[in-house]
Amino acid sequence: MDIDKLFKVPKLPGGGSKRRMPDNPTPEMLKKMRMDSSSLPAPTVSASEPSNSASSKRQSRAATVEDVDVDMDSERDLDFAPGGDADYFAEEDEEGRFFGGGLSKDQKEILNIFDKDAEDDVREDLEEMNITLVRRLLLRFERAVNKNQDQRSKYPDDPTKFIESESDLDMSLKALLPLAQAPTIAYPELVKSGAIERLIGLLSHENADIVIDVVEVINELTDEDVGNEGEDDEEEEGNREEALKTLIEGLLANSILELLVDNLKRLDESEESDRQGVFHILGIFENMIGFNADLSIQLISKTTILEWLLTRIQSKKHEENRGYAAEILSILLQNNRENRLALTKLNGVDSLLQVLSQYRRRDPVDPDETEFMENTFDTLCSALAEPEVKKLFLDSEGIDLMVLMLKDKKQSRSRAIKVLDYAMSGPAGTPCCETFVEALGLKSLFSTFMGKASKKNPTQTEDISHTLGIVSSLFTNLASESVARIRLLAKFVENTYEKADKLLEIRDAAHTRLQEVEKEITAEKRDLEGEGEKVDQDTEDLWYLRRLDGGLFTLQTVDYILAWIAMEDDGILAHLRQMLSRKNKSLKDVVKTLQIYRDNVDEDDAALKEGEMTQKEILQHLIDFLDAC
Repeated sequence: MDIDKLFKVPKLPGGGSKRRMPDNPTPEMLKKMRMDSSSLPAPTVSASEPSNSASSKRQSRAATVEDVDVDMDSERDLDFAPGGDADYFAEEDEEGRFFGGGLSKDQKEILNIFDKDAEDDVREDLEEMNITLVRRLLLRFERAVNKNQDQRSKYPDDPTKFIESESDLDMSLKALLPLAQAPTIAYPELVKSGAIERLIGLLSHENADIVIDVVEVINELTDEDVGNEGEDDEEEEGNREEALKTLIEGLLANSILELLVDNLKRLDESEESDRQGVFHILGIFENMIGFNADLSIQLISKTTILEWLLTRIQSKKHEENRGYAAEILSILLQNNRENRLALTKLNGVDSLLQVLSQYRRRDPVDPDETEFMENTFDTLCSALAEPEVKKLFLDSEGIDLMVLMLKDKKQSRSRAIKVLDYAMSGPAGTPCCETFVEALGLKSLFSTFMGKASKKNPTQTEDISHTLGIVSSLFTNLASESVARIRLLAKFVENTYEKADKLLEIRDAAHTRLQEVEKEITAEKRDLEGEGEKVDQDTEDLWYLRRLDGGLFTLQTVDYILAWIAMEDDGILAHLRQMLSRKNKSLKDVVKTLQIYRDNVDEDDAALKEGEMTQKEILQHLIDFLDAC
């Protein structure tokens, strides 16, 4: 007999994966435990049992290693059952073996809601959630809210008078969690019955634990996977989405965003329960924005969430909520000019640079902190799409910091290259281009560009892509005959045109990838025409995007740079002709790529200063020059 297995203690809760809190009890667990408990004899207490026996002993100190020699009979009733399970030793079979369920206190309370009240008879299987059960749960919740409010109003200065109603309210809130398993039934009833108003009203409750319960329930109800069990057809998926939409609209109508942000400032993250509450609030924001991306604008315009997030990520100690705050910040700034401009009003660019500066001389200590660093860099890249942010970035010496990161060669180097690509692009990136050359960034940039492929650097392909983008921006934005431009061109002349040769290597690899994509598109086009269908413009646009991802974008950038250096230096021009001819190619192949680039370029002419050429005009001049060669 394996004694260890016989007396195995339930596992203690351990640290979950990133952005996951301990699981709530599932309907299957509740059903199984209810069946198990119904088949076991309930513990009884003799009427003649002395009142100072077990109950008094449970108040004594916990057993320690030194207590081993104490008489075992006198210590038998100490409260040391795993998980605080008072019924642990009562659950025995005929041979005296115990089967402690190991249920936590919260799980037992949830189970009791469905078992103890014979009057309401809430005993239907949770797997078979129906409208009757939903209404009973909501009615129980309503009674608990009203009773607690009544007790608190009558005895505001005597907690002993309303503590029981607070406990009932806590249990009734936890009992709402299974509603997420049947959104199509439960969510319309939540809104229709007024339970949403009562639920959100509790976000202002005096007891922070009640607030945390509410936040957990809302986070569970708004999860994108609510009710998504097994393989469902499209109609059921549509019904779930419609139910979730109804719920979210009901939440928004009751100022859910403002109340949640207010509670972020109220909760004390030094306490574990409050820390989980903050986690769930951030989860609600992610759920709602994931369902409707436009809510990100409303969240920032109507609340102070942006200020809270910027402050939160500046914490010196890294932990889960700090990482989650960086992720939410990155999501909020992805595609919204309004949100990016709001960042500038809070000195957000400087705050982001302060956070990132710590990774100049050290790498993140673990994958979670690495993800935090990447999200912070992504936030900055998103913001740099706006000309106003580029100026603030330059004024805050962001270019200088990124150049230092290039030199120090830590994990942040690859992300710094990406930031520089975003900062130096477009007409508004001209001052950043000039500052980059003045800060001696060319040496470090081309050192990365010429580096050999390494399995230790999984981002090398991305680094080369962003490096090409930086060089392209430099040729576009640096003034002709300026010192900065001459220094840039000199890099392609030195060491017998080795950097031009590197460009040709990248070109060959991109062209090979593009040929594979072209074969696939040609086959698809032939199939469509064989079925008598015409290729519409939308299909052509999709194919063009596939070509860009399949190597055309890289090919266009490389040929753009090759055209510039060929036009500005006769030695490079002769070298390129020689190298292309060895592979049965010529400058005409470069021209073909630039023509496709010109025909599909999309730019904002309004961002140009008077006298500046558009990108399309620049491409046409390069094409004319190469045609004349």
